[in-house]
Amino acid sequence: MDSTQLRTFPSCIVLLTIILLGFGSAALAAPVEPIASLAAKEKAPLLATLKDLVSIESGSGDREGLDKLAALIADRLRTLGGQVELIEPNPADVYRMVDTPKEIGKIVHARFTGTGTKKILLIAHMDTVYLRGMLAQQPFRIEGNRAYGLGISDDKQGVALIIHTLTMLKAMNFRDYGEITVLINGDEEVSSPGSRATITRLGSEHDFVFSGEASRVGSDRVSLTTAGIGAVLLNVTGKASHAGSAPELGRNALYELSHQILQMRDLSDPATGLKLNWTLANAGTNRNVIPANASAVADVRVLRIADYDGIERKVRERIKTQLIPDTKVEMTFERRRPPLEVTPAAQALARHGARIYSEIGMNLVIADKSPGGGTDAAFAQLKTKAPVIENFGLRGFGSHSNDAEYVEIDSIEPRLYLLSRMIMDVSQGKH
Repeated sequence: MDSTQLRTFPSCIVLLTIILLGFGSAALAAPVEPIASLAAKEKAPLLATLKDLVSIESGSGDREGLDKLAALIADRLRTLGGQVELIEPNPADVYRMVDTPKEIGKIVHARFTGTGTKKILLIAHMDTVYLRGMLAQQPFRIEGNRAYGLGISDDKQGVALIIHTLTMLKAMNFRDYGEITVLINGDEEVSSPGSRATITRLGSEHDFVFSGEASRVGSDRVSLTTAGIGAVLLNVTGKASHAGSAPELGRNALYELSHQILQMRDLSDPATGLKLNWTLANAGTNRNVIPANASAVADVRVLRIADYDGIERKVRERIKTQLIPDTKVEMTFERRRPPLEVTPAAQALARHGARIYSEIGMNLVIADKSPGGGTDAAFAQLKTKAPVIENFGLRGFGSHSNDAEYVEIDSIEPRLYLLSRMIMDVSQGKH
């Protein structure tokens, strides 16, 4: 190295250091303001909203409670500037299943009109699996980093998250979207018999769908796929007779049902994620009577919509082989909800979400394999190629449990930040 090179060497080191620091700053982006500050500001109000939501019992069959909660949510959305309507499910659109309530809860539908072109659909549900009267023993409470309550994770936190995300957008006067539509239904826990048609229609009319089901404690994630859920309902009719003195005169429906269950115990296919498991059975009326009637239910899970046709066809073929002559075997196949299938558009958008999350020092897990649960996001995807992403909600635990359902309070700010930034970026084409 000559004398000229020696004199310029320190300057080169300084310049190189500046360049490297610049690259490092770009890689470690800072939180975007005022979004981060607003998310912090909305933490306490969101907890207060959760208390209000959890304090109204709203089981899927509790029409009185659902009406009260729908009115509360509608008022909150109107206050934020939405055009809100409460929709009664159209009887012609209702997909009746064995557990469909006689009176299905209303749908809260709100529209926020902006100045842009992109249309965004936000969905969550307000019904729970809990029976009326349980609230008295399990009111809303906070213990450390956990907020407890019936339905707080599944899915009242999703409702609260949407309300307070819209509150943040209003505070920033952000209106670069074409339209934000909010749909909160009251029948998700019974497979959305009255709202599925509306969700599918709205999904086809929007450019992006974000669903507010909870993320998981221990796995800060969004999901690109969920399972489809079906059911097989078998009913066997035989003939009653005296079990002691004349069993041969009867036709044992329990024997026939057992035969049917056993000959369909091998229909699951781990290679495709298809699962068929018998879970409920009932037969007979008295110990000393050959049972004339028997019934059973199987739970079905699929990861591909096309697999429904195959499994239904196999079940119908199997029941033709009977053990007891003169018994009658009838089968109903319920397609309770389709699967949400992974799409390239959803994968790309989720990766953008991960970059947004990294701005606040968080790692967003992108789940592209279903653990087996199903949600309304799948209905939204049925007739669209737009990206549909699930689990934008708070980190939650204990869904459907009697005394352990909670959300983690420290997930409120990150999730408000994520959903707000996602809405803003897709509205402005920055995704």
